[in-house]
Amino acid sequence: MSKLSGKVALVTGASKGIGAAIARHLAGEGAAVIVNYASSQAGADAVVADITQAGGKAVAVRGDVSKANDAQALVDAAVEHFGRLDILVNNSGVYEFSALEDITEDHYHRQFNTNVLGLLLVTQAAAKHMSEGASIINIGSLATRLLPPASAVYTGTKAAVDAITGVISQELGARGIRVNTVSPGMVETEGTHTAGIIGSDMAADMSTKTPLGRIGQPNDIAPIVTFLASDDAGWLTGEQFFAGGGMR
Repeated sequence: MSKLSGKVALVTGASKGIGAAIARHLAGEGAAVIVNYASSQAGADAVVADITQAGGKAVAVRGDVSKANDAQALVDAAVEHFGRLDILVNNSGVYEFSALEDITEDHYHRQFNTNVLGLLLVTQAAAKHMSEGASIINIGSLATRLLPPASAVYTGTKAAVDAITGVISQELGARGIRVNTVSPGMVETEGTHTAGIIGSDMAADMSTKTPLGRIGQPNDIAPIVTFLASDDAGWLTGEQFFAGGGMR
């Protein structure tokens, strides 16, 4: 039997990159998946098609996690389509680097609204439907350890994710709901390509400084999330797992 047979997962920001890989991997282990997207319906539909063609169950659902009504609608969709919710992966995130002197209110709110408020709103809605054995996995960042220049706002959002994981694990532990963070290093995705990061001097430097000698791939992260979603990780909560190929 697959590790997640009979379970239902919601993955936010799952139309591409790390989120898409997580959705596919969870489905490969038997979970029915709500594939959330904010703007790329084509990407979400492609993920759903991959899952269903492999014999799994998935539905694409649009929603802006920073809006309370949308966050609730995502959770409602899981219950309506599949009858329950056992796994939440808070993957939706945006990043934009800016030096201190160039930070604006819009720069701040765009990232904190999605990366922090969005996580809180979806978790708040999801927790009402979760029971013992459920798992929440938040996607953080190795940036909180590396502290790269010009990332004060983005790194601040991910530091908040780390702290929130610890707090919520305390609140939900009595109900048998586990909450953990996975913090990837640099990962090759559509987003890092679009931002010009992949192929840059920074990426080359990161690769050189990584003991395993390369930039991460989405499929390096997805199995870690699947493990944390499974009963194999039943004694893990409030933890942060760095996934950066040994990068420090």
